[in-house]
Amino acid sequence: MKSCLIVDDSKVIRMVAKKILHELSFKTEEAEDGSAALEACKRSMPDAVLLDWNMPVMNGIDFLRALRQLPGGDHPVVVFCTTENDIEHIQEAITAGANEYIMKPFDSEILQAKFSQVGLL
Repeated sequence: MKSCLIVDDSKVIRMVAKKILHELSFKTEEAEDGSAALEACKRSMPDAVLLDWNMPVMNGIDFLRALRQLPGGDHPVVVFCTTENDIEHIQEAITAGANEYIMKPFDSEILQAKFSQVGLL
């Protein structure tokens, strides 16, 4: 079973993502900010990370840069899931190592399509 770390400061978003990912047969773990997510990755590197951009403590882009520096940090497929939709943010995310980018709000169909595109389904 593949694993996905859901990183978002919104408990509601984490709950919705968790429900969808369980339906897609993923084991999930949650983190409320980038710092907690980094600690989770150090304990056990996930197959995928569903990542918010704007969070307290450590934002998504800083987490992504730190993740890619960890041993095995090049392995997880990172899908940004955010309200930031301008081309500058998207380019910054891809340059930092994101594999895909989806906009909030999202649904099961969107998540399934993106995870299929990156080879997780």
